Amino acid sequence: MVNPTYSPKSPHVSVMLDEIINLSNPEKGGIFVDCTFGGGGLSKKILQFSNTKVIAFDRDKIILNFAKDLKKKYPTRFSFFQNKFSQIHNIVNDQLADVIIFDLGLSSIQLNDLKRGFSFKSEQALDMSMGLTNLSAEDVVNNYSEKKLKLIIKILGEEKDASKIAKNIIKSRATKKITRANQLAEIINKSKKRNYSQKINPSTKTFQALRIFVNKEITELVMGIANATKILRPGGKILVISFHSIEDKIVKYFFNNFSLNRSNPSRYFPENKKNNINLFERYKNQIIKPSNIEIIKNPPSRSAKLRYAIRSKNSFIFPEKMKIKFKRYLDLERSHA
Repeated sequence: MVNPTYSPKSPHVSVMLDEIINLSNPEKGGIFVDCTFGGGGLSKKILQFSNTKVIAFDRDKIILNFAKDLKKKYPTRFSFFQNKFSQIHNIVNDQLADVIIFDLGLSSIQLNDLKRGFSFKSEQALDMSMGLTNLSAEDVVNNYSEKKLKLIIKILGEEKDASKIAKNIIKSRATKKITRANQLAEIINKSKKRNYSQKINPSTKTFQALRIFVNKEITELVMGIANATKILRPGGKILVISFHSIEDKIVKYFFNNFSLNRSNPSRYFPENKKNNINLFERYKNQIIKPSNIEIIKNPPSRSAKLRYAIRSKNSFIFPEKMKIKFKRYLDLERSHA
């Protein structure tokens, strides 16, 4: 069990904070939903504007102390829920939000706590739970079949050496249980050809895959951004910062295919207007990236991509096509309860 009193040496730095504030216009006031509270940097910044109210979510219990501090300072304008953001529509169901923000990915608070097992260097438990899950990465690498491990690593990590890594995990656990993050990293390193030109750690994609699977991150994202749109007022903005290609692909598809200007799948087929779901105004396929100065100050921000969309006046209809489009990811994650 993670110690909820843990205090990181290097607090989490909110990515593209200035860009988010510029897009969100908190000086005008309104209701803001921070779906990934983390260390609270974004919520703190928004609450500095006197006419704002912030509703924050985070599934990680270690975040509670950060939230309590903010609640003491802003008792009437700040609310916190230790819930998965996929449940946003069930919790914020009596008011419409002006701005909803998702800053996806792993926070430095989680990464720096070596007891969590997110870091390749960790010599402690291979956990990787972000909270509110009954599965750990240790459970997965020691109990899942070679076929299933290969699918997880290949699909969720987009790792070309998934087959060899899965095979070597099976071989290693047959003689000794895999219980530490650095132990798994060593197995992965031996499974991959040495590439001196590659800048990322050889274990990055496999660790990403296991973390996504353990926390059902794709399911959370698909359901989270769809359900968030239900409680977003017409003209309100939804902003999403993603950190890897699967996340960005989902966000781009959602904004692009459920907006008023989405393209017809084929010019040879007439558009079926009865099946149109226009949740957003005309979407500009624009990606905002961190500045060079921010990347130098905060290197983990280098892979961040910010997209945003503006809610239309149309009634909310759940975009079922999202589930069809990303079925293979959802089915894979659904295989654990």
